Amino acid sequence: MKTLEITYKGDYAIVQMNRGKVNAINAEMVNELSTTFRDLEENVAVNGVILTGQPHYFSAGLDLIELYQYDKEQITHFFTIFGALYLQLVQFKKPFISAITGHSPAGGCVLAVASDNRYMAEGDKYVIGLNEVAVNIQISQNLTEAYAFWMGDGLASRFILEGKLLSGKEALAAGLVDELVPLENVLERAEKQMKIYMRADQEILINTKAKLRKHLLDKLDLNAETSLKEASELWWKPEIRAKMKAYVESFSSNKK
Repeated sequence: MKTLEITYKGDYAIVQMNRGKVNAINAEMVNELSTTFRDLEENVAVNGVILTGQPHYFSAGLDLIELYQYDKEQITHFFTIFGALYLQLVQFKKPFISAITGHSPAGGCVLAVASDNRYMAEGDKYVIGLNEVAVNIQISQNLTEAYAFWMGDGLASRFILEGKLLSGKEALAAGLVDELVPLENVLERAEKQMKIYMRADQEILINTKAKLRKHLLDKLDLNAETSLKEASELWWKPEIRAKMKAYVESFSSNKK
């Protein structure tokens, strides 16, 4: 694995995203996450998974600099596999916890909302949220349903239309995250909760999770090719391409 590190802790596993300092999501990371979670779901020795990032960043979201270079076939493929990864994670049968080690906007939040628990680093500088509208990326119906699942239809609607990024305190108040803890204790807090899950009968736990998620899963479009079709089509809208180009050029200049 080039973008992930996997640690086995007895009956659960920790998957750490490790792609640069911000864990920007590209096709390679999507494929590795998909393969890893498939393997862990099939591994009878693993009863739960914690997904985490690096200090200050869980994931900064999609790697727009790389994605901007994709041709139409590549971007369609990317949105298809990214949509498929989200569906895979939201249907993951075993306990799944996100240890959010800092910023988690847009694509980072997509990964986090699929999990059963989210423990986030405290600090006003860290943000989380589905801010796709603000960055000119079409959000899917599937993602709006997951947001509403955790925080209710009203808040989800307002925050998504606004493209709002939430501070940790706002996310906690909205029900998007479970708890705020010091950065150095985020993974420890996630492991504490995972160990509670590990004490339960695993068949009962899996059955119960399926029942709790039934109403959400019933609302989802399980065809990954159609769930993000709009996103791949609108990606090529001239006005959006111009804004993306300006963003890429600005970011590239700041790195010099």
